[in-house]
Amino acid sequence: MAISLAALLGVPSLKLAKAGLAETTWHEDILWVAVTEQEDPQRFLNGGELILTTGMRLRSAAEQRRFVRQVQRAGAVGIGFGVGLSHDAVPQALIAEANRWGLPVVEVPYETPFIAIGKLVADAQSADHFVKLERLIAGHQILARALLTGGGLAELLKHLGSMLRTEIVLTQFTAQLYNSVPGHPAPTAEGWASYPIPTGRRDACTLWVKQPFEDSGIVGYAQNLISVELNNMVKQRQAQRALAGQVLDDVIHGTLETSEATRRLAGVGINSTRKNVVLLAESAAHHKQLGSSSLPQPLEAAVSAVVGKDLVVVMPDDGSGASALARSLSGHLAEAGIHATIGIGGAYTKPNGLRWSYFEARDAVTHGLPVNEPERLSLTSLLLASEDVPLSDMANESLNPLRTFDATHGAELMATLESYLNNNGSVAAVAEELTLHRNTVRYRLAQITELTGYDPAQTADRVQLWLALAVQRLSARHPN
Repeated sequence: MAISLAALLGVPSLKLAKAGLAETTWHEDILWVAVTEQEDPQRFLNGGELILTTGMRLRSAAEQRRFVRQVQRAGAVGIGFGVGLSHDAVPQALIAEANRWGLPVVEVPYETPFIAIGKLVADAQSADHFVKLERLIAGHQILARALLTGGGLAELLKHLGSMLRTEIVLTQFTAQLYNSVPGHPAPTAEGWASYPIPTGRRDACTLWVKQPFEDSGIVGYAQNLISVELNNMVKQRQAQRALAGQVLDDVIHGTLETSEATRRLAGVGINSTRKNVVLLAESAAHHKQLGSSSLPQPLEAAVSAVVGKDLVVVMPDDGSGASALARSLSGHLAEAGIHATIGIGGAYTKPNGLRWSYFEARDAVTHGLPVNEPERLSLTSLLLASEDVPLSDMANESLNPLRTFDATHGAELMATLESYLNNNGSVAAVAEELTLHRNTVRYRLAQITELTGYDPAQTADRVQLWLALAVQRLSARHPN
């Protein structure tokens, strides 16, 4: 390990002797040895050096005192004065000034070459560096072994905290992936050092280390290991969600017998014998990121899946309601730069109940708020939930003549129909909304009747057209 001036004085072969009385830096480690015969060596020093000189240019007492002051300002740990060349003994003025400033002085006899002192200090530094390197390599092995033998991030970070002898926290957006002191709040900038973990996502993950601690280089290695593990976790998450998505898709479309659906749901971690709630997250702009995003800590126990382009989270109902968890998911995704709409389903048992909760959540998403509470399913949603009803085909059969006419003639029959139905059949309200004459509205309604065969003024036909428009809107949001 590094050697101090006091230890150097104890090496018999060097035959060094105390010349000054100062003890201030006597036991500080010597970082390096600097040999100089300059009157002012200050600008060539970095601090921590033992200054060796024969005082060739230090003839007068004033020069000797000035030399000491300059060396002391540079942060030297002491002066080794070689005697027998320029001076037969260490000058008294130099000793007195060194004592004044608390700078130790040793006498170096004529027969002891300066290079012998420099070599001894360099060997001590090399030995110290070798010990640190051995310790660092051993630390690398411990962290890698913790990760590769199944311990995962938690085991790796536990060992890292032991090495640094401090607290460790790993966060990803709003979630704490690890905290060495469970239950403690998330760290702040004050009192903690933060290290970004490269995952290919902006500010995705941060390693927090509570100060004070001594880093020998192990934190940098840990950053790389954590990055590799997080990326592996993303791939595992994508694979697990794809598998769970296949099972949920079959359950949602009603293609499985109840016993088979129960068995397959259990295989992906969903216990359908108890009440479950579905959260559905939809993001047209970020659906790819949505499928691989992590979940907030409160949803860690939930099963997540990708169904179509949506992220579906299935969680057991504990009676506390799903609204808080949905808001947590919404905030977590927003932190990740994913703007998503969350729909909440009801709490039901059995595979058919899970299917029902899914359609409630999907219907709730259409309300457009960041988080949408479940409501009673509309007739449209109920019919869409059945694979046996070719509702989309029926809707297209009703509306395609209007779409074709609008595209060919630049008319607005579709807009007129939608306004008429939304305004409960009021011609006056449609005319005001679309800035049309009432006769124009009536003429367009007659065209709609002629083209589709359905009269919007008749209750049965109005229901048919309203249902077709509702199916069109839902199908646009959730294509098969």
